Amino acid sequence: MKSTLQEIESRFDKEVERFSSLETGQQTTLDAPFNMELITAAIAKRYPTLTSVLDIGCGAGNYAVKLLEKVQCVDVTLVDLSQPMLDKARMRVQAATSGTVTTKKGDFRTVTLVKEGYDVIIATAVLHHLREDHDWEASFRKLHALLKDGGSLWIFDLVQQQDEQLQKLIYTDYYGDYLTGLKDEAYRDHVFAYIEKEDTPKDLMYQLDLLRRVGFKQVDILHKNLCFASFVGIK
Repeated sequence: MKSTLQEIESRFDKEVERFSSLETGQQTTLDAPFNMELITAAIAKRYPTLTSVLDIGCGAGNYAVKLLEKVQCVDVTLVDLSQPMLDKARMRVQAATSGTVTTKKGDFRTVTLVKEGYDVIIATAVLHHLREDHDWEASFRKLHALLKDGGSLWIFDLVQQQDEQLQKLIYTDYYGDYLTGLKDEAYRDHVFAYIEKEDTPKDLMYQLDLLRRVGFKQVDILHKNLCFASFVGIK
């Protein structure tokens, strides 16, 4: 059985400091600092007069803080299951913007958010917690509806390969070697175990096709390294 939302919330309640570093991001995630810089630089380039950002599964607020190094006076809405994460994110983000900072504890699929209210939505390492196909489609449709015309959804997440043998090579072998290099084989097995318990990632092509199906006019891949990818959908 996969983890419940309550179990996921409980784990993240204990991980605030690990998710509070702009220098490392989340170390188990390939190219975390690079993707943070890439996505926030791309947002700042495309929206020089950015006014409103929604960060779902915001964690300790790394992406919003990084973005606010590039654009100022932005209203930021932060959503996360974990109250300790939200408290940390609010403190860090409020110090970086003269705009308003709103926090909402809960699942982005069910919390009340403003329809067509956001220039940008950031979703990093959160969508892999979605389960069935209908849940993925409903979630992408909601995110599309929350964006203003011309707004965009920026995703960085764990992805799978469609081909079983490629998945084994890229995830089990190469990503496994990366995790072992961070610490040891026991650490690798620990990370693989909680991914198996918590996560249900989809392949990149599935998600790109889904973005188009729910109405995004433009879809672009920003970066892919093994089993992690960053990409964007523009409304």
